[in-house]
Amino acid sequence: MKKVLLWFVPGVIVGVILILGGGKAIDATSSNEFCMSCHIHPQADAAWKKSVHYDTQSGSRIACVECHLPPKEENYLYHKAKTGLRDLWSYWTKDSASFNWEARGSLEIARGHVFENSCKKCHVNLFPAKLTKEGENAHLYYTQTKKTEELHCINCHLNAGHFIAGYTHGSNATFGASSAAPKEIFTEPAKVNEFKNYTEKIPNSSVSFNMVAIPGGRFKMGSSVEEPFRMTDEGPVREVELSQFFMAEIEVTWDEYLAFYVQTAAEGRSTDTEGTRKKQESKTDAISGATPPYGQPDQGWGMGQRPAISFSYHAAETYCKWLSQVTGKTYRLPTEAEWEYACRAGSEGPYFFPGDPSKFHKTGLRAKLSKNDTVGINTYVIYKGNSMSKTQLPARVKPNAFGLKNMLGNVAEFCSDWYKEDAYSLYPEGVVKDPKGPESGEERVVRGGSFQNTADILRIAKRDYTRTTAWLKTDPQMPKSIWWYSDCFNVGFRVVCEFDEKTGNTAGSN
Repeated sequence: MKKVLLWFVPGVIVGVILILGGGKAIDATSSNEFCMSCHIHPQADAAWKKSVHYDTQSGSRIACVECHLPPKEENYLYHKAKTGLRDLWSYWTKDSASFNWEARGSLEIARGHVFENSCKKCHVNLFPAKLTKEGENAHLYYTQTKKTEELHCINCHLNAGHFIAGYTHGSNATFGASSAAPKEIFTEPAKVNEFKNYTEKIPNSSVSFNMVAIPGGRFKMGSSVEEPFRMTDEGPVREVELSQFFMAEIEVTWDEYLAFYVQTAAEGRSTDTEGTRKKQESKTDAISGATPPYGQPDQGWGMGQRPAISFSYHAAETYCKWLSQVTGKTYRLPTEAEWEYACRAGSEGPYFFPGDPSKFHKTGLRAKLSKNDTVGINTYVIYKGNSMSKTQLPARVKPNAFGLKNMLGNVAEFCSDWYKEDAYSLYPEGVVKDPKGPESGEERVVRGGSFQNTADILRIAKRDYTRTTAWLKTDPQMPKSIWWYSDCFNVGFRVVCEFDEKTGNTAGSN
């Protein structure tokens, strides 16, 4: 008995010490000061101190671990050790000044570092008495959709833990308002009397943009089976002949889109004015434009000459109809064939500039052992390797041989064709003249890749398509907007103008 006591009592004492000491160690290593001793991020600390989780109405203050670790009953120690080791490794091996902290705060990345159950541990009641009707609808949508695990609290409350300047949550009724001094206001659109480059002027605005004359011709559409990273929907290669047309030098900018948004403003814009728009158009020729967005469509990256994003395919089509109306020309979205022909500009390889996709795109161990060959692609393309995880101004890149900028990268672009995986095989044998794609479908073609993509996705022949349901999954409005995507910030469009009798073609429309 004495031997048992001699071993048991010290064991109990040691166990108590370890438990108490372990608890104190966990508490000591869970303070904000300890976190920031390795996780050096002054910007995050400053943004946290400006957030609603720092200066709260109740006086409480939310610490790092309360958002960035799960509740203690849910593998807390495992995630704490994993996060600590990751930050310690970064502290030892990387320069914190080289990190793109703005990109690390984006929704896609933040969702991997904020625990949903940690949010709900504090915010137990999702329907408090002072919640607005808009908030009730959003939280109701969250509770109904959460079963699919597609939603996260920070989809709508991204700035709760770290303040984001200009961040808007909810209906953005002031979107498009400008306090800038008015510039020269154009009273007439450009007059085009021949097939050459011109600068379009949007009447009743100070906005203009360049249109490039694209000569007609033949080209091989699609990619060969030998092209690196080729997908099956890029073939079979077809010979296509296109009539001449005009295409915008750059993607539609925020300046251009906001001219449409302001000039088509409808009185008492609601969540969805589509029904109202159809009634109005049946009585008049006016086009009622987009409703106010939910949140900040430019993601805080800036507007001006950056490509416009976040709007739907329907909005892009409506913009083209409006632009045709106010300029007296025939503007529309490009067909998939027109887009690829204009992008190639006479080239036949994976890009319109020299380069091998396999050398531009290396991942994993290959990328660590040898740097990617990025000289060529950095000159012409805004992509994952140089975008800083956001859209950039057109001046950053050089044009292709036709004089078009950002045909690859920056934002992907809507085309008018319905998407079908076997679309090319459905065309008749021989030379295909001015193809317009399948007669029907569910989603539209998207081409060109974006600032989010790697070099393999940015090949000219790479095809993509809209994902209407997925791009609206976090829109809490009832009904969902037909004008704005809530989950797509990397797609825009550029316009095409037909060379017809309205633009100097005396032979009539082609």
